[in-house]
Amino acid sequence: MSIVIYNTLTRKKEEFKPLKPNEVSMYLCGPTVYNYIHIGNARSTVAFDTIRRYFEYRGYSVTYVSNFTDVDDKIIRTAKEEGLTTKALADKYIEAFKEDTEKLNIQPANLHPRVIDHIDDIIAFVEELIEKGYAYESEGGVYFKTREFGNYGQLSNKTIDELEVGASQRTGDEQAKKIDPIDFALWKQAKEGEVSWKSPWGEGRPGWHIECSVMATKHLGATIDIHAGGQDLEFPHHENEIAQSEAKTGKTFANYWMHNAYLTVGESGEKMSKSLGNFVTAHELMKTVSPEVVRFALSTTHYRRPMPFNEVILQEATANLTRIKNSYEASKFRIDLASEYLEDDTHMMDQIYKLRDMFIQEMDDDFNAANGITAVYSLVKELNLYLERKELSKVVLSIFQETLEELLLIFGIDLKKDNDLLDEEIDNLIKERVEARVNKDFARSDEIRDMLKEQGIILKDTPQGTRWSRKS
Repeated sequence: MSIVIYNTLTRKKEEFKPLKPNEVSMYLCGPTVYNYIHIGNARSTVAFDTIRRYFEYRGYSVTYVSNFTDVDDKIIRTAKEEGLTTKALADKYIEAFKEDTEKLNIQPANLHPRVIDHIDDIIAFVEELIEKGYAYESEGGVYFKTREFGNYGQLSNKTIDELEVGASQRTGDEQAKKIDPIDFALWKQAKEGEVSWKSPWGEGRPGWHIECSVMATKHLGATIDIHAGGQDLEFPHHENEIAQSEAKTGKTFANYWMHNAYLTVGESGEKMSKSLGNFVTAHELMKTVSPEVVRFALSTTHYRRPMPFNEVILQEATANLTRIKNSYEASKFRIDLASEYLEDDTHMMDQIYKLRDMFIQEMDDDFNAANGITAVYSLVKELNLYLERKELSKVVLSIFQETLEELLLIFGIDLKKDNDLLDEEIDNLIKERVEARVNKDFARSDEIRDMLKEQGIILKDTPQGTRWSRKS
């Protein structure tokens, strides 16, 4: 079996063929750090962390780079409002990003490059575009000659005529500096009081699009396997990245372009965004909703499917995650009382592996997490049926547990970590109580229940085994 990816550039699914065997180079456009990330931004980060984890599960070594945009009009404006330097503001929200993503169990990128650390690289990149005839200086700024790049518009499926109509509606000093209204800025002349750097064209700062081309090619090479980001970045950001990168190197910039769909809000399905004011930050949401539930909700929906984000979605995620955990915990409690091996173990193991293979088949098809998690639910159902038996096998229970641990970790849920929340003394008491119930020693069972209650552990006995929770 091989992994198939929907490539935005070709608008079809393609078999994934990496540049190097068993290795993946992957670049994700990261946040502009002037505020906490909203939950729509978090969807992109979660989606591609899940995809990264799946690649690793399938045996690939992934080099994952995701930038921080720390020079931008919004950063300059917000820094003035908060009385901070642009660097201090960016530092503040980079730390906030790291804290929020750690709560969501998102693996840090192999590298998180920042624009301010790549100014010399950006200037050199722009100089080469000028030398090759793809860019020009005008009144302290530098602009890319869009018409010179023959494939412009291929990613976003736009034509030069459409671009001209859009450009005709734009006005201002920036537009007046351009030879052609559809050209875009590589380097911007500094305005009074703005952060700036010296360049061959005077004091200024990078345009938005150039930063990702520079950082992606510097750290991953002229051609990379996968370039990823939110759907809203297809145009103009990613379109411009392709143009300036390929104009400089003469090589394909990225072999696969992947874009996650929006989160939507309200009955009308409106896109969640800061500009529309209909967003909630991940930072605020995780004060009232478990980060694990948020992660599970975001990671188990297909990344290309628009996702409504509301209370119902969070409740469903809570219920489904609780169901998985309850079954997993019940298997942990029962394993010490199980036999080493039973005659039908081979049959049960085949059932587990069949469902694991079903999971892989679904995830290999463009990382279809919605279908993949359905295979996990089927695995949990099989485990619950198995737990109803009088005789259990340690071998089978162990394989159920290991399979659930591996598959849930792809979605960012660490079942083993959760199980460690109980200290050894409490864990042993719960196991002793299970054994006492099996032996019909209800006096000891009740005694242990009371002891645990004093320590804030609430037990609930169900047909699938004992469940526990901490007293809030």
